[in-house]
Amino acid sequence: MRSVSRLLILGAAVLTGGQRASAVEPIRPEQFSRLQALIKPDPNEDKWTQIPWLTDLWQARKIAAEQGKPILLWEMDGHPLGCT
Repeated sequence: MRSVSRLLILGAAVLTGGQRASAVEPIRPEQFSRLQALIKPDPNEDKWTQIPWLTDLWQARKIAAEQGKPILLWEMDGHPLGCT
């Protein structure tokens, strides 16, 4: 584990050219609304949330077979509804 930590530190030093990161100015309260507008996804970016996703693979397989459509399986480490 120590060798991995040393390797990460060495990699960071190489990527930054050995220079230390400069301090970042804190965000002022009057900047929050502008920054939130930049960060928040545009409604056109969230079209995938309008799809009636199924959480039961067997049910999805049956419906896909009936409709002649493929299945998109979105899989993560842990439970897909909570990633626990």
